Amino acid sequence: MKQILKLCADCYRPLIVATFLTTLPSLAIAQAMPENSHKRQYGGGWECDRGYRESNGRCKPINLPENAYPTTASYGRGWECSYGFREQNDQCTPINPPANSYIKHSGDGWICNRGFQPVDGACVAINVPENGYLTDGAYGLGWECELGYRAVNDLCVEVVPPENAYPTYASYGRGWECHRGYREIEGTCVPIKVPQNAYLVDSTYGPGWKCARGCLAANETCQPVEVPQNAHLDYSGNDWECNRPYRKQVGKCVLQ
Repeated sequence: MKQILKLCADCYRPLIVATFLTTLPSLAIAQAMPENSHKRQYGGGWECDRGYRESNGRCKPINLPENAYPTTASYGRGWECSYGFREQNDQCTPINPPANSYIKHSGDGWICNRGFQPVDGACVAINVPENGYLTDGAYGLGWECELGYRAVNDLCVEVVPPENAYPTYASYGRGWECHRGYREIEGTCVPIKVPQNAYLVDSTYGPGWKCARGCLAANETCQPVEVPQNAHLDYSGNDWECNRPYRKQVGKCVLQ
């Protein structure tokens, strides 16, 4: 019977040793962990509980002001103000929104209702002129002019487009644009002269037209591109380049 017990003890000894060696690091961490701390979720070691900060190997409580809550960040103050309060001199002071306003989604300020603008800590009604409408932007006048009008001295003045033009929604500037095929010159809309082998473009700069593929602009005209032997039109279609392995030299493609 003694021999059987001895054999059983010999069998379990490696298992007992392995279990001890496995739990030894955890025991060491548990012994080294200070009060108000917990084992890190990832990696080894420990970290302080929410509301505490590490200092000289201990977890000391954070000085939490009224109307604040602790954060998990290991930097900064370690706390944030509750919704409806904002930090001021390490305290959380209440936000008192004025009339015709509401607390921001972030909870750290206020915004005026639509139709009102902030002026000296209050929300003042926006004076929308005739032929104008409210906008949702928190900047600018808070209103824009209807189509066919533009803003002049807090009023919406009717725009009178010249011939071959149309009114735009621009509250500032001239309030009109030339029709396609026309270009603004000194307050009038002048027709764009499109040469042969060209087409209109909507660009507001340049001549207002481009040469068709295979033609090159020259003196307000579009001349056919003369492609030499062993060459082809380039990617733009308005010039040529040599076929490989030829190289351009004095208007020709030669082998080098």
